[in-house]
Amino acid sequence: MPDTAALARAESLIRTIPDYPSPGIQFRDITPLLADAAALRAVTRALIEPFAAAFDVVGGIEARGFLLAGAIAAEAGVGLVPIRKAGKLPRPAASVSYALEYGEAAIEAHDDLAPGTRILLVDDVLATGGTIAAARELMTTLGAEVVGTTVLMELEALNGRALAGDVHALFVI
Repeated sequence: MPDTAALARAESLIRTIPDYPSPGIQFRDITPLLADAAALRAVTRALIEPFAAAFDVVGGIEARGFLLAGAIAAEAGVGLVPIRKAGKLPRPAASVSYALEYGEAAIEAHDDLAPGTRILLVDDVLATGGTIAAARELMTTLGAEVVGTTVLMELEALNGRALAGDVHALFVI
């Protein structure tokens, strides 16, 4: 059972930075949360709670998803698979392109997983859903079984679930 007081405190550590990286954007800065051991531990445990013992590895989506995925992997005693932006891996095995509000992007991963490996996808935020949908497709293409997706926060007004599907969001903003 999540510690609601600890989670409320953790949520209070997320700062909103107006007009970053461009005018009109409300950037959610999780740096203070990451720097606080108790807050990081509380969110790590709450992010994996619905998936306890259901996954063999964590898939961390670049970039802030890496930070949370590392903590989750350590807490759960499993490994981590980096899901990177295109061009960042020395030997990508598969790539999936997806639409952004302002263009197109791609993510890649290595094929180091055994077929049927159960993977929990982790990212910091669910916004429009494109990155998470692409990560699911990428892992499925590589033969993994995606058992769930967990994110620190969901920007509800952007309706990312329409594209990303079922996602466990700790904080809905």
